[in-house]
Amino acid sequence: MPDVLQTTTPAPRPRPIPHAEGVSNDEFRGALARLAAGVVLITAQEPPLDEHGRGEDVGMTATAFMSVSLDPPLVMVSLRNGSRMDDLLSEQPLWAVSVLAESQRHVAGRFAMKGRISDRLLFEDIPYTRGEVTAAPLIGGALATLECRTEQRVLAGDHTLVIGRVLSADLPSAEGAPLTYFRGRYRQLG
Repeated sequence: MPDVLQTTTPAPRPRPIPHAEGVSNDEFRGALARLAAGVVLITAQEPPLDEHGRGEDVGMTATAFMSVSLDPPLVMVSLRNGSRMDDLLSEQPLWAVSVLAESQRHVAGRFAMKGRISDRLLFEDIPYTRGEVTAAPLIGGALATLECRTEQRVLAGDHTLVIGRVLSADLPSAEGAPLTYFRGRYRQLG
């Protein structure tokens, strides 16, 4: 009996998935603009320049904010590398979060401006209290406020992920709806 060479057809290879480098900035932004996000104000106080002064308050609107862990209570915010808040939180471990209500669109817009005026002037006519733990501004009328201490910083592309342990949480205005961000605009639920 002659030897018969037995052949099998190879399984088809899966199609390669395009590398992320094949996604343009506009395509990426356009896709993620369809993900609704809550809007928060991240605040911190710069350390004083001398022993007699108080540091300047700094604030930044963020939509890339999320809960990370319940035990221990951890949250995360994404900061653009080299931004004022990124630079500050690389030195100052204490910061705060104010979850903005739908009526606080003006606060979100003010702290999101590029080429904005000084932070001192931005806080000038906005009601706030100082956090007992962080001394950071907690915005009046916010749905919730958190005071945090940085646990970890993770470099991720052109941003840094700052993971903070929640040291205090309060619900000063538990009634009301959140301010959301969708398709490049602040929105209301419903």
